[in-house]
Amino acid sequence: MAILEILQYPDPRLHLPAARVEKIDDATRQLVADMAETMYAAEGVGLAATQVNVHQQVIVIDVSPDQTDLRVFINPEIIRREGLALNQEGCLSVPGIYENVERADAVTVTALDANGARFTLNASGLLATCIQHEMDHLLGKVFVEHLSELKQNRIRAKLKKRQRKAA
Repeated sequence: MAILEILQYPDPRLHLPAARVEKIDDATRQLVADMAETMYAAEGVGLAATQVNVHQQVIVIDVSPDQTDLRVFINPEIIRREGLALNQEGCLSVPGIYENVERADAVTVTALDANGARFTLNASGLLATCIQHEMDHLLGKVFVEHLSELKQNRIRAKLKKRQRKAA
C-alpha cells in the first residue's frame, strides 16, 4: 500500500469528472487499498479517487470512531434523497476549512464493492453527508462550491496565503 498525494483546492484537476470503472481488477483493488491508507493517514472520513488525481468513480468512506468500518463505493449512484440537513463539512482537499452545507438528510445509494458485487445502502446522518460529499468530487465539484461566491473567494485567498507561507 502507499500513501497518495491529495490534490489541494483550487487545483483544476479537482474539477475533472470521473469515468465509470469498467472492470474491477487487481489495479482497482490496489487503488482502493491505497486510498484507504491515504484517508486514514490524513485523518479523514472519506476520499474520492478524484482527490488523488485518479479520475475513476471510486470512493472510500469510514465514519466509525475507531476506523474499523471501511466502505467502498465503485460507480455509485444515489437513487433516493430524503429530507434536508445543514451540517458542517470539511475536506482533505481544502484543509482547515469547515463550512455548513445543506444536503439530503438520508440517501439510498447503489454501487459495486471492491469485489464487483452490487449492493444498495440506505444511509442517514454523517454517512449520508459523506456519500454526497464524495460523490460531488466524482462530478468535479468541491464542497466549497455550495457556498456563496464571497465565501469561495475568501477561502481561495486564505489557502493561497497559506501556500505562500509554506513555500
